[in-house]
Amino acid sequence: MKPSISRRSALRKISGGTAAIAAAAALPKHMIAADAAAPSTLKGNIRHSVCKWCYGSIPLEEFCAAAKQIGLESVELLEVGDFPTLKKHGLVCAMVSGVPGGITNGLNRKENHDAIENFIEKTAPTVAEYGYPNIIVFSGNRKGMSDEEGLANCAAGLKRIVPIAEKHKVTICMELLNSKRSHKDYMCDHTAWGVELCKQVGSDRFKLLYDIFHMQIMDGDIIDTIKENHQYIGHYHTGGVPGRAEIDETQEIYYPAVMKAIVATGFKGFVAQEFVPKRKDTLASLKQGVQICDV
Repeated sequence: MKPSISRRSALRKISGGTAAIAAAAALPKHMIAADAAAPSTLKGNIRHSVCKWCYGSIPLEEFCAAAKQIGLESVELLEVGDFPTLKKHGLVCAMVSGVPGGITNGLNRKENHDAIENFIEKTAPTVAEYGYPNIIVFSGNRKGMSDEEGLANCAAGLKRIVPIAEKHKVTICMELLNSKRSHKDYMCDHTAWGVELCKQVGSDRFKLLYDIFHMQIMDGDIIDTIKENHQYIGHYHTGGVPGRAEIDETQEIYYPAVMKAIVATGFKGFVAQEFVPKRKDTLASLKQGVQICDV
């Protein structure tokens, strides 16, 4: 879960045979593939985003142009310095990154609260100014701490930063991650723990980032879990299980059914592709993922 760099290339529709060929020849190969495969419209039931870190080799300018062509509204897990590039391309950052301590040193330790509060105090006004919805935070790793103590500490820390989020009308989202394979010892690793934290904080400006890949590994029972807890979920991530690869027939989650369940809850936020492409044509994989989820 790291922010990245990225974007743009001039992707324009050019009519005329030789002009089109010449223009295509001038584009990077990954941009040509994205342009050729771009859908004209998406259905509009899902607001599509993508996590830039999964496409780290593509400059942000080029990636923004490709994402826009595919039909995405957002490129996320970026920081404040990337906002002008997003704005130039008519995109948003649906989940803003950069919280001190990252995944491993989070809100479950009181000594981290000051730095995290200062970050939210500084960042939330800019996020609000750009009209972006969410800022990501993490529980941190257990490091021998009980889940009960960590829950109390996270709730105390969140009660310091949620008033800032409420003031600026942005939402703080804690990500659910798996501790079995990807993030050993991470505390917020089960939906039930995250839901209890939401209840203790008691604000609509604190929700969970429900990562479908991670929670398939930890909890399973994805669709019923979403139905039963959707009011505590502010954002979704995808990913293929096993291996976090493309979300197609090579893996065990049937994403069209999951997306239909999300739509049925009345969810109006974003779903971000966060698989790591294994194929050479990474943007074709991204386009495929968006189409699979566009129910």
